[in-house]
Formats: sequence, structure tokens, C-alpha cells
Amino acid sequence: CLPANQERLADGKLSTVQFHPSAQVVLTAGRDRSVSLFQVDGIRNPKIQSIYLESFPIYKARFSADGEQVIATGTHHKMFYVYDMMAGSIIPVHQVRGMEEKFVKNFEVSPDGSFMLLTGTSGYLHLLSMKTKELISTMKVNGRSTACAFTSDSSKIYSYSKEGEVFVWDVRSRKCLHKFEDEGSLEGKCIAVSKNNQYVACGSVSGVVNLYTTDVCLKESQPKPVKAIMNLVTPATSVTFNPTTEILAVASNEADEAVKLV
Repeated sequence: CLPANQERLADGKLSTVQFHPSAQVVLTAGRDRSVSLFQVDGIRNPKIQSIYLESFPIYKARFSADGEQVIATGTHHKMFYVYDMMAGSIIPVHQVRGMEEKFVKNFEVSPDGSFMLLTGTSGYLHLLSMKTKELISTMKVNGRSTACAFTSDSSKIYSYSKEGEVFVWDVRSRKCLHKFEDEGSLEGKCIAVSKNNQYVACGSVSGVVNLYTTDVCLKESQPKPVKAIMNLVTPATSVTFNPTTEILAVASNEADEAVKLV
């Protein structure tokens, strides 16, 4: 196939590439302060539009669950942007009331479209309403949270700490249901839960990705992985399951072509 963004290649490093949840559209965003949308037809991949956010290198951008908004956070900013595609407007969210954070970088959007989870510093996790972008509640893990993932039904959150522990939260009560240690992890980097809720994958700084079954994760404090994937030699920085839970992609952004499909 042709490059998805061939009609507008980024000037800087791309930090985000994501498919639209329902349309044949792909989003790219990155350090050149722009968010671009392309119609993916595999023939020309025409650009739909680009928006430019002044002095705002983008750390991460994501579609909302309904695909009507794009949320973008910066590399060193307290604020974040919401791009409303229906209205064609760019809305800056300067400060979330009740949330004291110097920087807002990493976040997740819940699959049901209700919540946005911001990963704060010092182990704080801030749950926001997707509709109003207001703070609902704050949770805290021991140590520092590096990655989070919602389950596909949006009922639970798995948060992975820098210390290699995984905390399982109930979204409704905001209580910690369980905590387990990721085997052999020196430092947690990324986490994913499969869509059918069968597996959890934890990627660490050593490059090892541990695959667990969720029922074991919810019962044991030191579960044994079903499989330890050792193919990466640099830190595992992203893990994701395909929609049918048959393939797991593991990748490291610290080496060229360091992506494996398991």
C-alpha cells in the first residue's frame, strides 16, 4: 500500500497513528504540532484536513469512541485540546478543576465513550467525564503509573506502575479490586487488554512482554505468564491486540523495525 499520509508527510516525528472507529479514516499527529486526517482508500489516500496547534508539539492524540472528536495532549503542557470534527472547532481545555498536575501527557479513552483517564505524576490517575471533561474522581497507585488500559466493557482499568506492579480498578466504585506483580519486570512500560477480555499483556523496560490470562490476574498476586515474549531487545513501548484476539503486536520505539506479531 501507499503511505497512509503521503499527501501530507509530517515535518517531525509522528507520535500517533490511529484508525477512526467506524470510518475509513486514519489520524496522524506529532511533534510538528499538527493533526491530520486522511481518507484511506489504498489508491491515493487523500488528505481530508490538517489542523495546526501553535507551539504545541503533540505527545498523543486519540479519537473519541464515537469518532466525533480528537483529543490531543502536548509534550510539556498542562492544557490539552479537543477538536470537534462535527463543528469544526478547536477547544482548548486549560485547567481541569480539582486536578493539580504540571503536565498532562498520557491518557486513555474508555471504549464506551464515557470516560477519559489521565495519567498524572506520583501515581495519580484522574478519571474525567468524556462529555464535560470535568474531574469525576482521582485514584492513586503505589509508585508511579506508566501505562493504563480499559477493559473492552469499560468496567475495569489496569494500571501498570514503574515498579512493575499492576493495579486493577473498578471504574464504577473507583476501588482497587486487585494488585499483582508482573513477573521479572524491572520497570513497566506498556499494557493492553484483549477485546474478548481473555488476556493481559505487560511490556517492560527489558523488552520482555508477559502474556497472562485475565482470570489468573484477578486472583493471584504473583501470577505466572502463559507466555513470555522475548523477541525485543530494547524496551517494549507498545503492545496491542488485534480485534479478534488472535494476534498480539509488540514493538519498541528505540530500534528501527522493532515490531513483532505474535
